[in-house]
Amino acid sequence: MSKDINKKKIQKEEKEQVYRKKLIKKRKPNRSIWGDFFLYLFLVLVAVIMAFPIVYAVSSALKPLDELFKFPPTIFPKHPTMDNFSDLFVTMGKSWVTFSRYLFNTVFITFVGTFGHLIISSMAAFVLAKYEFPGNQTFFKIVTVAMMFTGYVTAIPNYIILNKLGWIDTYWAIIIPAFAAPMGLFLMKQFMEGLPTSLIEAAKIDGANEWKVFTGIVMPNVKPAWMTLIIFSVQRLWNDRAATFIYSEEKKTLVFALQQIQSGGIARTGQGAAVLVVVMIVPIIIFVFSQSQILETMASSGLKD
Repeated sequence: MSKDINKKKIQKEEKEQVYRKKLIKKRKPNRSIWGDFFLYLFLVLVAVIMAFPIVYAVSSALKPLDELFKFPPTIFPKHPTMDNFSDLFVTMGKSWVTFSRYLFNTVFITFVGTFGHLIISSMAAFVLAKYEFPGNQTFFKIVTVAMMFTGYVTAIPNYIILNKLGWIDTYWAIIIPAFAAPMGLFLMKQFMEGLPTSLIEAAKIDGANEWKVFTGIVMPNVKPAWMTLIIFSVQRLWNDRAATFIYSEEKKTLVFALQQIQSGGIARTGQGAAVLVVVMIVPIIIFVFSQSQILETMASSGLKD
């Protein structure tokens, strides 16, 4: 009797597979060839529009001074030169604070601020996403509301608090507030909610403690989210002038020093164009090498099991 039931099940599964294959063969594409053509044409146009500012900025940095003032302006330089970059480094070399010092300040603030933001946001997001405790939802709502306020709104309260702590004119005036940026916590929490809870429970059954679960299970599985967080944090800290909180010239950032050169008048127009390329090159490189992780994060951050 059981053999007959098994045969019927096998026959039923075979019929279902045949039916599915027929459906796949009969299925036609939703778009026509012309539909695909216009879709790709639209995507190409959008790509050109988005890439144009970057191309124009690089082209301007390679133009000699006479071409920069040419009207109507040209997109590509007729006589490309690296003089703007060499003049920029000569000008920076004449400053009593060396270029390497400005670079160190920016790299240190960016690295420490990004690392701390990643760790704190990830740990807080893990607790909010996978544990229930009194005030869980209320705390997350406060974080969500905090995203509505720009840096201009919170600048005065931040300054007062940092001044009371004695951190004005130190690196920590930029680094510590970066740790608590709400965007990272929101992004990591939304992504971690899509991580199967059964995976965490299985690790605990095998004897893993909370730290092992966090570092060995959770973080490797949410790599797209923390790669995206790193990109956003680097872009924000790398381009931070920090002029509001840091007054000593030897502690100022590279962006501040470069923008001071950029505002030097008409004679430094070429150097100003080179400054723009130097400032934007690091965030662009990081984004290019991590864009697939960003797309995966945006596609799955709202999904839950």
